[in-house]
Amino acid sequence: MRRLLDDSLGGLIESAVWAPPVDIEETDDAYVVEAELPGVDCKNVNIEFVGNELSITGEIKEKERAGVLRRKTRRIGKFEFRVVLPDHVDGENIDASLNDGVLRVRVPKAEKAQRRKIEVKT
Repeated sequence: MRRLLDDSLGGLIESAVWAPPVDIEETDDAYVVEAELPGVDCKNVNIEFVGNELSITGEIKEKERAGVLRRKTRRIGKFEFRVVLPDHVDGENIDASLNDGVLRVRVPKAEKAQRRKIEVKT
């Protein structure tokens, strides 16, 4: 019975779109989004920025195996993460890198939105 459920539900779970674990950090001059994508090839990641919405989508493909898979807990399949960032970002200068299984997307703030220190005069 358990094998039947695993076989029937396994296909549904694998085909479902999931969201990777993500941190969003605001610095003085940018928003930095870091997503955990272990085993993902950068060719399988798509990043789009429309309006103020940052979209990260892609797919983790199943590995070919020589032996019998005895346990499977890693996620595979299509993933998607979307976030709407505040106004005043510089969408023309976004950069992204994928290192050690972590995708890092840096969205700079527009100059008028950057934090400035104001000196208090006496």
